[in-house]
Amino acid sequence: MAKGRSRYWKLTADEMDGFSYDESKLLNWEIKCIREPEDEAHFIGVFMYRNGTAFDYESVKGICYFHNNIDRKELPAITSFLQGKFDGKEMEKGERIFLKDSKQIYASKEIGNLAKEMETKFNTKAIISLEFEGITQEQLKEAGLPEAKLLPIPT
Repeated sequence: MAKGRSRYWKLTADEMDGFSYDESKLLNWEIKCIREPEDEAHFIGVFMYRNGTAFDYESVKGICYFHNNIDRKELPAITSFLQGKFDGKEMEKGERIFLKDSKQIYASKEIGNLAKEMETKFNTKAIISLEFEGITQEQLKEAGLPEAKLLPIPT
């Protein structure tokens, strides 16, 4: 079977404990941490792209986060929490904070644990997305990823 790109969405932190995928095939991940009530759109999105995230005309490697309707007074605590875990040089662009050259994580357990910590520390509910490249549907199935949460990406 062809190796394309596949995206899984609406994964929970607990589900992440059961996956055993090839970490070298994980292209990017995102943890969207939503505060209730959901219709007010208060959220923090922590993410990482394997090939870096665009910052002006350069690509910055490391963990990043974006925020929506979060009081700016909370940002130092979020940044400090993530820097304490992953290091990195803080850079800000609009509603995004980059931790340039921070530690990068790809393991499902590490991503799941970060989601759980974000839920507890920042009073949110985490929803995780994973995107893979160069991996077959069979390999994804063997890794324990739920077919019901698969969003194939057209090539």
